[in-house]
Amino acid sequence: MSQFFQIHPETPQKRLIKQAVEIIRKGGVVVYPTDSAYAIGCQLDDKQAADRIKRVRKLDDKHNFTLICRDLSDVGVFAKVGNTHFRLLKQFTPGPYTFILDGTSEVPRRLLHPKRKTIGIRVPDNAIVQALLAELGEPIMSSTLILPGDEDPMTDPEDIRDALEHELDLIIDGGFCGLEATTVVNMTGPVPEVTRVGKGDPEPFNL
Repeated sequence: MSQFFQIHPETPQKRLIKQAVEIIRKGGVVVYPTDSAYAIGCQLDDKQAADRIKRVRKLDDKHNFTLICRDLSDVGVFAKVGNTHFRLLKQFTPGPYTFILDGTSEVPRRLLHPKRKTIGIRVPDNAIVQALLAELGEPIMSSTLILPGDEDPMTDPEDIRDALEHELDLIIDGGFCGLEATTVVNMTGPVPEVTRVGKGDPEPFNL
């Protein structure tokens, strides 16, 4: 059965953040708020935890996982970022966007798209996530919490607990954080391509 932490969305309690990170480091699967919707995540190099996320969401090997990063210095370690990419990322992060980029050798191969070797990169504008990342010291491997058969993410921590408390190790209740997933922008081609319209304004990328 999962633990349930109520963490303040603007001034996260350090004690609870430390406990949450300990759960992640011990192989835990955690649901947490972002600046668009709730997400499900685990430690970057934990294959067993990642497999549990795949089971919860019924994901296949073609799914592009996302690395939740603290800032652009993290992004540059895990994704190949040219000058044009960097300018766009600087302009639109932190924010409700997921950017598909070519992964570097720092990304575990099993997290990369099997054919394209790409990875999702995200820098959320959310105090709880930023506190978790600061304490953890590395990105969180993550996916939007959309259950099989649903089109929209789960938004209510109590509903999440009712549905998934036996599948998770921790649910972080950070209040309402939105109804939409991120806007996804593929940046591996000659020009950016919006592949999913979500909370982030897609217009700047419609070149």
